[in-house]
Amino acid sequence: MVYAHITGWGMAVPEKILTNDDLSKMVDTNDEWIRSRTGIRERRIASDEESSATLATKAAIRALNLANLKPTELDLIIVSSSSPEHIFPSTASLVQDNIGAKKAGAFDLSAACTGFIYALDMGAQAIRSGSVKNVLVVGTETLSRFIDWTDRNTCSLFGDGAGAFVLQADERPGGVLSSVLHSDGSGGDLLTLPAGGSKYPASAATVRDGLHFIQMDGKGVFRFATRVMARATKEAMEKAGLEIEDLDLIVPHQANMRIIEAAARGLKMPMEKFMVNLDRYGNTSTASIPIATVEAFESGRLKEGDTVVFVGFGAGLTWGALATEWSGPRPVEKRVNHGAYLFWARIRSVILRLMRIAEGVLWGRYGRGK
Repeated sequence: MVYAHITGWGMAVPEKILTNDDLSKMVDTNDEWIRSRTGIRERRIASDEESSATLATKAAIRALNLANLKPTELDLIIVSSSSPEHIFPSTASLVQDNIGAKKAGAFDLSAACTGFIYALDMGAQAIRSGSVKNVLVVGTETLSRFIDWTDRNTCSLFGDGAGAFVLQADERPGGVLSSVLHSDGSGGDLLTLPAGGSKYPASAATVRDGLHFIQMDGKGVFRFATRVMARATKEAMEKAGLEIEDLDLIVPHQANMRIIEAAARGLKMPMEKFMVNLDRYGNTSTASIPIATVEAFESGRLKEGDTVVFVGFGAGLTWGALATEWSGPRPVEKRVNHGAYLFWARIRSVILRLMRIAEGVLWGRYGRGK
């Protein structure tokens, strides 16, 4: 029997902070209005030099460093994002190149704010199947690039950031215990980014009509979220053969304080059992759960042996939960020098690009010769 253990974790957020007072100078809103409705007081905004791939790379390296795992030992990289670097190539492939994970497969996963739970489940299932041993799972977002900064109902909600977990195979019982994944596409119009895909490709009309910005029915999403958060948590615990009373910590998707409070009431659990940091980061979508988990560990709220549930909801509509016994890093004798691996990753990437240029020249020459 093989188990998937979380052995490393890391986060990366932009330095720029946008407070509610800053927003009040841009749009008709104020700190009291935002905090009373969402619990958010500030969020991080990516600079021009930052992107979903750069933030993901930083979080990935920090997770690998904690796990003391070489990038070359990774078998699979899964990146969950609603704001990927491109439609293609995948952001996961860019991360793979950035960190020098030369033998890893890589793909992106799209399940909106629930995406990190979906990706963790995919990684754990791959390990349990025996097909891989080491998996990097990243949630990364730069949703600020898709915000209408004149719409006070959405511009106050979202922020940028990335979080990453390393999953490793181990014969020790524990690690990921269970997961439940759900979707209801009939509610897809409640939270959407309409243009940029095959239905509404970019055009002057889509730009003019603001179809490249996030659109949300806030009340509809709120009603949906308050129904599913507690239910999914109970499902994951039941599937793991555990009682709600066995829970040490719940790390929910950080979207809205009132939604988290509703989940606490539904589970009849005190708010002290919930890790909340949305006041400082806002809704970072699929990055919110790993970011909150990193801070839970760093603040001493998460310890080895704890039973934890990650639970989230998002566009799709999607929702889900994953129960895990927190493992922590494996004991090591010698630390990996990840700085050296990053250096050689850059060299390797340049060499491969030059080889492709040379290959193109040679093929062109031989083609003309024929």
